[in-house]
Amino acid sequence: MSIPSPDAAERSQPKSTRDARERRAIPQARRVILSEDARAAMEDAKTNVITPAVLLGIVRAAEFFGILAVGAIIYGAYVVPKAGIQGSYLAAVGIVPLLAVIAFQGARLYTVQALRRPFERMPRMGIAWMATFAVLAVVSFFGQAGDMFSRVLFASWFLVGFATLVLWRFALSAKIMKWTREGRLTRRAVVVGGGTNAENLIEALSSTDDTGITILGLFDDRDEKRSPKHQAGLRKLGTVDELVVFARQTQIDLMIVTLPVTAERRVLEMMKKLWILPVDIRLSAHSSELRYAKKAYSYIGNVPFLDVLDRPLSEWDVLIKAVFDRVFAVLGLIALSPIMLATALAVKLESKGPVFFRQKRYGFNNELIEVFKFRSMYTDMCDAQAAKLVTKDDPRVTKVGKFIRKTSIDELPQLFNVLTGELSLVGPRPHALQAKAADALYDEVVDGYFARHRVKPGITGWAQINGWRGETDTREKIERRVEHDLYYIENWSAFFDFYICLMTPLRLMKTENAY
Repeated sequence: MSIPSPDAAERSQPKSTRDARERRAIPQARRVILSEDARAAMEDAKTNVITPAVLLGIVRAAEFFGILAVGAIIYGAYVVPKAGIQGSYLAAVGIVPLLAVIAFQGARLYTVQALRRPFERMPRMGIAWMATFAVLAVVSFFGQAGDMFSRVLFASWFLVGFATLVLWRFALSAKIMKWTREGRLTRRAVVVGGGTNAENLIEALSSTDDTGITILGLFDDRDEKRSPKHQAGLRKLGTVDELVVFARQTQIDLMIVTLPVTAERRVLEMMKKLWILPVDIRLSAHSSELRYAKKAYSYIGNVPFLDVLDRPLSEWDVLIKAVFDRVFAVLGLIALSPIMLATALAVKLESKGPVFFRQKRYGFNNELIEVFKFRSMYTDMCDAQAAKLVTKDDPRVTKVGKFIRKTSIDELPQLFNVLTGELSLVGPRPHALQAKAADALYDEVVDGYFARHRVKPGITGWAQINGWRGETDTREKIERRVEHDLYYIENWSAFFDFYICLMTPLRLMKTENAY
């Protein structure tokens, strides 16, 4: 099914008019002009990064399957031709890789530092590898199964497997060193706040090995007398308002606030601006005289921090959600294709114009995206900006449109947006640029409204299955919707997504607020 161009009414408007309208729709913070230093830092940060958590997860998986493959090949070549396939061998072939990964984890072989310097960690790897086979031997002995296994198999597996691990680790080390030189194997950070506290923090981080972060620069609202333009070799890139814009356009993983805990009011003022961003926020405890219990701190290298805010989805969470989205989007398109084809035909037969309607909305990190819908209005009455909310018995809505809006069938083409990565199956619903509640834009009604864009928007969401869908003609309706969106973000899990997907068809039966 092809996706046509926007509706005629939208195309007929001059580009300058559309651009001006879209600029008005973008929040004020995004129209801040960044400094030359900030733009230069953005250019430096354009290289795609590989986060340590994802790298180490991939290495664990690679070594598990590599050890499994070596054992399976030796077993298939030596044992199967003589004794056939036996369950005891299959169990052993599966258990050894698992024991090895656990042993390597215990020997601290799954750190970036260990991967960078394989020669130094080789004795540990040898001991962990011997411990793996020692455990297998002990279990076989006490299970009186020693005579059931081929000594040639396990001796060969021990030697070939270790040689394979050594070669793999040295090859991986070369690749990691290359990524390190290119600035790809790191978390990108900015420091919020300047002065002596910032300088002491930067020096402490610089003197610590393997922090795993690269600091792009500093942001501070204070003048150059209290917060110099250059500190500890880093540039001051702008104010906190400019940081919001900078973080929208740059892949930032971490914000480090250097203000002391005692500066509560200033910290709170900053948090009101920064908490809407999809990044980790840490408060430096390096220079603070106030000491908490050790478990209250997190550490970068040896430098202590207080965790203020975590990004909603970590690296593996993002991967899990992306796989979930695409698998179920494909299944949904296959299962719902008869309904979508029938809808397309009905829309086309009832009124002139394209079958699909494209509309700009706010997506992840407050970026503009275009979402697809089945056209539910007469072509000459389409409202691409949603400046006027659809009401009950709205004359702009066609007969087919009334039905597909009530049943949410008009949203089904957004499964294509899920496949392209612009939307998720589950998340806060993306709102149109000019959508209003009580004659005020949503962000003017709800404080912290844009925090709902810390994750990708979704086709369905926690708010929708709890009855907060349809018209938002009052302040309370958009406040409750945002409240549910923020609850979803803070409590996300794959099971939560699955539950919302299961409940959505049942909740769609309640159509009194949808028109």
